[in-house]
Amino acid sequence: MQMIRVLLVDDHTLFREGIRSLLESQPDIKVISEAEDGHRGVKLAIELEPDVVLMDIAMPLLNGLDAACKIKQKKPEIQILILSMHDSEEYIRKALAIGALGYILKDETSNELIEAVRSVHRGEIVLSPAITNLVVLNYLRWGNSQIQDSTECLSLREREVLQLIAEGHTNKEIAEILCISIKTVQAHRTKLMKKLDLHDKGELIKFAIQKKIIEI
Repeated sequence: MQMIRVLLVDDHTLFREGIRSLLESQPDIKVISEAEDGHRGVKLAIELEPDVVLMDIAMPLLNGLDAACKIKQKKPEIQILILSMHDSEEYIRKALAIGALGYILKDETSNELIEAVRSVHRGEIVLSPAITNLVVLNYLRWGNSQIQDSTECLSLREREVLQLIAEGHTNKEIAEILCISIKTVQAHRTKLMKKLDLHDKGELIKFAIQKKIIEI
């Protein structure tokens, strides 16, 4: 029997403990590690190379979608399963665009989550029924046209800096978190503000909340 190695990435400790207990009750699934934010999730995924990353979206330091994007860039063979409370059409579209094979809601049953992990490991696409309905309705409404998102003009690093600014981190703290210089942080900050036509920190925070990059 092939063991499915899973990395859990969620900022709620009790939730992670419950999911770990559920998954490890199965003979073919092993949780190899856990992360409480997207930044550490990326680091562990690259180091440990799990088969499946079970990823939340709303997390500190780096949200789950950008974390998943970084993982797929570095380790495209790792499968991503998004587990979220959000059924936002925008989130779903982004998750599928970056290469996540699954997007299921946190109100699914235990058996559905277990089978989703197995299916994603086999390379199959898995969506909650409610998510499937949204995808179909979106296709019927928009066809193959892409809905432009104003954050798509930003690089992945610029989105990281935007989230950290909106969370209240200083330039020095951001530099330490991302292992870059303060001067580079300032350059990213200036560039993303110019791209988004925003002029101060307050506008950046408001934008990040509106685009669900952070939650309040």
